[in-house]
Amino acid sequence: MQLSRPPEVRTPKLSVVVVMHNMRREAERTLYTLSQNYQRGISPDDYEVLVMDSGSSEPLEPHWVTSFGPQFGYGRVQPDQPTPVEAMNLGAHLARGSTVACAIDGARMLSPGCLGQLLIAQDLGSEVFAYTLGFHLGPKPQQQSMLEGYDQQVEDQLLDSFDWRSEGYTLYQHSAAALSSAQGAFGPIAESNLFALPRQRYLELGGYDSRFTTPGGGYTNLDLFARIMAHLEITPVLLLGEATFHQFHGGAATNIPG
Repeated sequence: MQLSRPPEVRTPKLSVVVVMHNMRREAERTLYTLSQNYQRGISPDDYEVLVMDSGSSEPLEPHWVTSFGPQFGYGRVQPDQPTPVEAMNLGAHLARGSTVACAIDGARMLSPGCLGQLLIAQDLGSEVFAYTLGFHLGPKPQQQSMLEGYDQQVEDQLLDSFDWRSEGYTLYQHSAAALSSAQGAFGPIAESNLFALPRQRYLELGGYDSRFTTPGGGYTNLDLFARIMAHLEITPVLLLGEATFHQFHGGAATNIPG
């Protein structure tokens, strides 16, 4: 697989690996929230975004992905199994930053300070694991709101009703905590859908476990989160005030009834 990205003369500090699978609708919003037009507190030279298209029947176009900015690269993966694991691990291997940030679900929009705060957290020590809470767009976790009529059309109307592009923190006013983050910042959480750690440590841990082969990866994100949190040499750091916001896309775990 070849990675398509503009020529670079720099080495970024942070590499964000985000996986997409049949997410053309969601990708436009997610990638915008990763761009310099939206993110605050981070220099364009400080990061790159590797968009890994995993087995999509209608893959994204490389030129469209890179149009979001010179930080963006695109790779297409055709895995043997319907799981994002191969794409995530390949992206981490291709990353040039000393810190790798993982976004296994490309349907998740970011709050505006995520990337800058992930970098700041790395200055707290040599073995920092910085992570965010997860929210779902809509009035309730989507496993529940979908039973009450919440779908992509309702969500499109919701996102058109306020100017999230200019003020991303308004996303909090139109979302609910994901079930995995239900206890909030001061309680245990099951996973994070945007986290960062030293790339070398990611590789030493083996990244995502290739034995998770079900659609969407099953519990692979929870498994890696648990392994990192249990590592005695790693210091976990939760970013207060930053989060990801899940768009409704028929996900294997988030958009089925509980």
